[in-house]
Amino acid sequence: MPIYEFHCEQCEHDSEILVRSADWKGTKCPQCGSVKIFKKFSTFAAAGAGGGSTPVKTGGGGGHCCGGGCHSH
Repeated sequence: MPIYEFHCEQCEHDSEILVRSADWKGTKCPQCGSVKIFKKFSTFAAAGAGGGSTPVKTGGGGGHCCGGGCHSH
């Protein structure tokens, strides 16, 4: 099961919750118990050939990780 990020409309808390993608409706906020939560759009990690995870960045430009100058990570 994947981990999704959710935002609670009642307590304004953001949470990461392990749920089935089709069965998330009715999931309760772990902070306040409300079911008024919605999925957040987020980045994800993709497994490479070496077995490690590489975060996938969106946005930016110029082919750099943060859209700008060169630096080490």
